[in-house]
Amino acid sequence: MEPPAKRRRLSDGDAGRDRKASSSSRAPASLSHPISPPRKKTVEKTVKERRLLPSPFRLTTITDLPPESNVGAVSLKDLLGDPLIAECWEFNYLHDVDFLISHFDEDTRSLVKVHVVHGFWKREDPNMLALEEQAGQRKNVTLHTAFMPEMFGTHHSKMMILLRHDDTAQIIIHTANMISKDWTNMTNGVWQSPRLPQLKAAQGSPEIDTTRVGSGHRFKIDLLNYLQAYNTRRDVCKSLVENLAKYDFCAVRGALVASVPGKHDVDQDLEKTRWGWQGLKQAVKSVPVQDGKSEIVVQISSIATLGGTDAWLQRTLFDALSASSSSKSKPTKPSFKIVFPTPDEIRRSLDGYASGGSIHTKIQSAAQAKQLQYMRPIFHHWANDCEKGIAPEGAEPKDAGRQRGAPHIKTYIRYGENSTIDWALLTSANISKQAWGEATNKAGEVRIASWEIGVLVWPELLTDDPRARMVGTFKTDIPVKDDFDGESETPLVGLRIPYSLPLQRYGNAEVPWVATASYTEPDWKGGVWGGW
Repeated sequence: MEPPAKRRRLSDGDAGRDRKASSSSRAPASLSHPISPPRKKTVEKTVKERRLLPSPFRLTTITDLPPESNVGAVSLKDLLGDPLIAECWEFNYLHDVDFLISHFDEDTRSLVKVHVVHGFWKREDPNMLALEEQAGQRKNVTLHTAFMPEMFGTHHSKMMILLRHDDTAQIIIHTANMISKDWTNMTNGVWQSPRLPQLKAAQGSPEIDTTRVGSGHRFKIDLLNYLQAYNTRRDVCKSLVENLAKYDFCAVRGALVASVPGKHDVDQDLEKTRWGWQGLKQAVKSVPVQDGKSEIVVQISSIATLGGTDAWLQRTLFDALSASSSSKSKPTKPSFKIVFPTPDEIRRSLDGYASGGSIHTKIQSAAQAKQLQYMRPIFHHWANDCEKGIAPEGAEPKDAGRQRGAPHIKTYIRYGENSTIDWALLTSANISKQAWGEATNKAGEVRIASWEIGVLVWPELLTDDPRARMVGTFKTDIPVKDDFDGESETPLVGLRIPYSLPLQRYGNAEVPWVATASYTEPDWKGGVWGGW
């Protein structure tokens, strides 16, 4: 996928590094003229420069961090500030309409047709009342209530679809609520499609493999099926689906992994869009993985109550994540780590305890205490500078620059034993049955409660080259040639890692942050937390 022009622009730091590398490879001036008889001409083998591709995921800008920690980061203004935006469909859990509108171009913001899709169906819900009040003051804002068939489900997807005056469209999938807090000092992530042109009137319909996961055509099918699901009871997204059908998605490189609430059959038809853990399993099953040991790092901002045993975690979610296209009859199972902050990390975050209001799990009940017991061995810190954390010895430290930016981002990344990455998922989905779906019931159905959406990427998909490798990048989106020791012609794709490495395992007495608990130890601002 060729990223948009803005995305490909190097920061001053990256450009400077490239210039420095270039100048250091030049010969001294004294050797620029021949000082001996010319040698006979020989045929030299041309060594190709390694292709270096930027990360398909970007971090959001954090206001209170220095510029060097925001290299390559993207702000909401970057995403929405173009005056050519004609229409914006904004899908999210929490919304501040005034905040959203303020990030469009000031000369055109009152002309942009804004559609806000939310999940607040109770008339007395304060969130619903606030939305109606804000939208009522603007003629260009329309509210749409998503179909919410499950009592404990949420409309948790985070996506923007932009239709532009230049007849292009763009899909933006991210992890931030549409509120100021999430776009200020919280760590979040963004995936942007290229700008998609409209299909040409005379464009034929060539033979296309609609089952090929990761292709732009398959992405379009899955996205339109996702949007069609909103129309179960009323025509929420009908006009959007009709509009997007006119656009060419060929430039998209990514697999859509989404959840739609309801009961879904366990279907083996590869042409159908699957939801929740079924869709996740189908997607990662299409990805080639390396031989040898591997680990999957699940980094989230919320962990629901899963039960007193690890049955669902291991046999449903982890089993889906472990799938691969490996030809081995019994491929090596990956190990798992879960990244989630402790109270100490929340206290030291930029917003102190206030950031903890967006990060959730519970350990108070007997069942939750049992859950903590089986999850503790795989719990790891978000910030790897924790006094009580346990880090492996001898590992090279890699600073992501986000230790103090509390995590609202959600990433699922499979690492190989040589530090390269097999695949990466950026999503709104945390660890919960509501998000990914229950285990299959006796009727062969999977029950999902919430709306979620994310994008899965892998190196071969982004380069059309089976030799390609993906490596983590830190404080930059661009990898460097030395990040991989293999052949010089092997393409290298960066993946912006939000957490520093190596990960620190929880100390024996450490527990995760619990927003409903009380904390009397002051945060760095001097505040305390009374619990929710």
